[in-house]
Amino acid sequence: MVFNCTTLHGHLERYYLSSAYAIESCIGVPGNLLALLAYIFCLSEWQSCNIYLFNLAVSNLVFLCTLPRLSYLYANNQTETQPFACVFNRYVLHVNLYSSILFMVWVSMDRFLLVKYPSRNHYLLRVRTALILTGLSWIAVNVEVAPMVVLMVQDLQSRNWSLCKDFASLNGDMNLLGYSLGLTLTGYIVPLLALCGFSYQIAHLLHTQEKALQHQTTYKRPLRIVAATTAMFLILYTPYHVMRNIRIAFRQLWAPNTELCTKTYLEVVYILTRPIAFFQSVINPVFYFFMGDKFRELLLTKIRKLMRRTV
Repeated sequence: MVFNCTTLHGHLERYYLSSAYAIESCIGVPGNLLALLAYIFCLSEWQSCNIYLFNLAVSNLVFLCTLPRLSYLYANNQTETQPFACVFNRYVLHVNLYSSILFMVWVSMDRFLLVKYPSRNHYLLRVRTALILTGLSWIAVNVEVAPMVVLMVQDLQSRNWSLCKDFASLNGDMNLLGYSLGLTLTGYIVPLLALCGFSYQIAHLLHTQEKALQHQTTYKRPLRIVAATTAMFLILYTPYHVMRNIRIAFRQLWAPNTELCTKTYLEVVYILTRPIAFFQSVINPVFYFFMGDKFRELLLTKIRKLMRRTV
């Protein structure tokens, strides 16, 4: 039996992507839906952190609801035939990708300010400020992703509206590599540096408090949570963004001199990183549980009340 490297792409899409997207949808939808319902029905007084996390849950849930169709198409070796569904799915995917890390930046900022101003007397801890930042965040992410929609429409037109391709495989009038690098910088690297900065600031502030009080402070949960958030995005997002840019670079710059199997192997590694990056939507409900002000206590209280009614 002769090994054919070109078949790897199709096998991964049919078995790996379909299974990974189905699992992420089955686990992530209930978690994010529970968080949304808890925010709506359990919180009587909203704080700034709750607003950021609520919008994050909305973004995650909308994205996760698009995965079952993708899973079905990949499992049956089919491509999306409806242009609107093709554009909408990729648009939602990337809006979620970059809104998730941006909202986590605001949550980390909120946790830092809460450690520094426990009485919540800073203007950035106000609900009105959180609403303004949330609105600006949605606008910023949509501006970042808008050129991709133009690229997708151009690519669909060139393929007679019959073949839906992923971001790294698009063709259009725009410099795809330049756009991808810019999106990586503004949508991922800058927010990641902000998360690292808030982790450092919280650690520095706690260290200063320990020296002033002459004993170890017990208020370290914000540091652990922000550090865990930073590590999550670093681990999940970095492989995807590295491989996406490498994949586009090889297609545009070195395609004529690259062997077919080399191109296929790059595509295979790129495919492997995609569900890993999207897995953040599944993990995020853990952060809702620990980050939201009194969220855990209110949710558990509501569940106990419902259980008593059913008994």
